Amino acid sequence: MRPVSYKTVLKAKTLNLLSAMCIFQSLCSPIKFSLCAALMLVSSRADAGQQLQMPNIFGDQMVLQRDKPIRIWGRAEADNAVTVSFAGNSRTVTADTEGKWEVALAPMPAQSSGQALTVKSAEETLVFEDVLVGDVWLCSGQSNMEWRLRSSRDADLEIPSSNSPGLRYLQIRPEGSPEPRENFPREKREGVWLQCNPETAGDCSGVAYFFGQRLHRHLNVPIGLINAAWGGTMAQHWVTRKTLETLPAVKSYLDAYDEKCRQWVAEGGEQGASERFALAQKQWEAQAKEARDRGEKDPPDRPNRRNYQNPAEGRIPAGPLNAMIMPMAGLSLRGVLFYQGENNSFGDTWIPFRETFPAVISDWRRLFRNDELPFGIIQIAGWSTRRSMTYDMNHHTNIVREVQFNTWRATSNAGLIVSFDANSNSSIHPGRKSPVGDRAARWALSEVHGAMDSTRGKPLQWHGPVYQSMEKEK
Repeated sequence: MRPVSYKTVLKAKTLNLLSAMCIFQSLCSPIKFSLCAALMLVSSRADAGQQLQMPNIFGDQMVLQRDKPIRIWGRAEADNAVTVSFAGNSRTVTADTEGKWEVALAPMPAQSSGQALTVKSAEETLVFEDVLVGDVWLCSGQSNMEWRLRSSRDADLEIPSSNSPGLRYLQIRPEGSPEPRENFPREKREGVWLQCNPETAGDCSGVAYFFGQRLHRHLNVPIGLINAAWGGTMAQHWVTRKTLETLPAVKSYLDAYDEKCRQWVAEGGEQGASERFALAQKQWEAQAKEARDRGEKDPPDRPNRRNYQNPAEGRIPAGPLNAMIMPMAGLSLRGVLFYQGENNSFGDTWIPFRETFPAVISDWRRLFRNDELPFGIIQIAGWSTRRSMTYDMNHHTNIVREVQFNTWRATSNAGLIVSFDANSNSSIHPGRKSPVGDRAARWALSEVHGAMDSTRGKPLQWHGPVYQSMEKEK
């Protein structure tokens, strides 16, 4: 787990020494005092030698889940006591022999006033400022969930009016790993909790933003959105390797992947790949020179470095799950929105989808320790024009939608958010994200929160008619 630089890290002995030096220097020179204060700030945020560590899911401006045990974890020096305090609630635990620790604070109601979350060991203190309590939603899938608000239809109208201090999001960098990770990176605006406002909202997932805004305005509680989506991923990328190995339809896919990894190692790993790429590049340049000498164009097959990358990196079985989801496993959530399936409609990738898609839900419920975790399934959109269904019919999109529908019917505490009719640009990436976010919010408000339609005094409607049965007249 990588130490986090932005947190306030107090090294007791070092700071006491620096404080004494600064008091002495302040009597002599204001300039030296300012420099000393700056050194104290650097020291208080230094990573070097830090024992008390927390994953990046915890940070300034984060939202914790209301009305559920608040699970907080990290690493410290082995066998040392760690105390976690928040909003008058405090727990102390002892790190195990590997330095791992976890506490669960008592459930709390929603709190819109930011407070400090403090984590202390014998010599270090981490402080997270402006932490709220509300509803936390994990928004995942592929590119249509990853699609940012700034690229969505009517972004020019929505972003200027996006100021919502109680609506916050965290964007996780898309990447994969062959093994489960304890943390995800923090770089620029990735891995950092941000308030939604005109400066930041454009980088939020469009679907998640409209979903979150609707919930925030209706429930009047803080909303935290965790966007962990990656374009081009398939369902098997979001399922644990252990589960994948139990699914018959995935066996050939896993065997092919494992063989690529073995071959890559046998051919020299990273060094061998670099040498092969350099040789291919040299050969191509020689062919290109000969072609130019003859007055012809360059040969088309210029070597691509991506074709020589480690096959154990990127969109691999369980890879995105290991890198993007596992670091927050155990976090208390209100629910999940999952918008994925497009890449399981190409070629024969639809074949394992009947097994892998339901496995996403069962695996994630286990990882987040909630067998009834609300799971919103966003059904993939239609891509063809209204006059022609050629594109949809030439691929397996309808099989994917059928699997999503059947999974919804067979899964408790799940919802199906239909988006087939919401595509106005005949693209795999519909530009209008607000209808999808609004429909997802209807499901969450009705099914998760029990919201009522105040105009009719009935439960809030969130889906259209669903086929039940038929009888043939004689």
